[in-house]
Amino acid sequence: MISTIFRRGAGAALALAVMCGAAAAIDISGAGATFPYPIYAKWAEAYRKDTGNGLNYQSIGSGGGIKQVKARTVTFGASDQPLKAEELQAAGLVQWPQVIGGIVPVINLEGVAGGDLTLDGATVAKIFLGEIAKWDDAAIKKLNPKAKLPSQPIVVVHRSDGSGTTFNFTNYLSKVSPDWKSKVGENTSVEWPVGIGAKGNEGVANNVANTKGAIGYVEYAYAKQNKLTYTKMVNKDGKVVPPSMDTFQAAAAGADWSHAEGFYEILTNEPGAKAWPITAATFILLPKEPKSEADAAEALKFFSWAFANGGKMAEELDYIPMPKPVVELIKKSWANVKSADGKPLSH
Repeated sequence: MISTIFRRGAGAALALAVMCGAAAAIDISGAGATFPYPIYAKWAEAYRKDTGNGLNYQSIGSGGGIKQVKARTVTFGASDQPLKAEELQAAGLVQWPQVIGGIVPVINLEGVAGGDLTLDGATVAKIFLGEIAKWDDAAIKKLNPKAKLPSQPIVVVHRSDGSGTTFNFTNYLSKVSPDWKSKVGENTSVEWPVGIGAKGNEGVANNVANTKGAIGYVEYAYAKQNKLTYTKMVNKDGKVVPPSMDTFQAAAAGADWSHAEGFYEILTNEPGAKAWPITAATFILLPKEPKSEADAAEALKFFSWAFANGGKMAEELDYIPMPKPVVELIKKSWANVKSADGKPLSH
């Protein structure tokens, strides 16, 4: 008998373990990004019902996923920060985007509902730099002339672990704020000027939900699942947009995956009247010469199944499925994952 168990581990990281009995065949192991965890969990449950095979995915952050797949302690790693071609080559890995989502600022402000407040990149940067410290600051008032903003301290909540969500968030802030770029920069981990650290999208969501006056950043599915108050954003074209399937899709529309070596694409601050400014793809990392050929072959079957059957499930959580032409490119790249005798493991 197969059962699916969710458990909360150290630092509020979630793990999905599918425990299989003697009759079950393969239990795929993966670790990494918390950004796609809600959809990977949903796919895993459906895949188990379809095939009887399980997935053990540890939601530990992109930095941890990259380390584990490089060390070959898991079948695949997951990261929201794509690795550049030279790093993939050095580590003997293939990489592809599995799904696209949006990173959203979330707040805990009494009397303010989701979408009531609008922020722009420069203001968000000043908040996370500690230069804007109260909710009734003139910069926030200017963006929200009709809002009743309290003279309440802003409590910044950020990630404490190595995080692809942080990479994309800080990448965006570096594009829109010269001060942020020079003082903090972009990476999976940065020296935060102010704020409280929390592990995973889960940890940030929980901290914001339980802290009056808080602001943080999470993948949109976490905002929805935790009923957090999200803000609208002013995008590159100067338009005020809400986080949604449509605005994430608009941001992803310009991605040129066919010319991106190793599928390396960053989707922050993309042009377009409807584009959500902090959109990101999440990536899978798989060894070209896997430690267990059976596990790697099953992982490729799982991700192929997800591309074919998981689109509606992804959309229900406000992720964007990869377009069919991109999926075809991705599947061609899987020919680089080979057995010891040089034969591709994908069919």
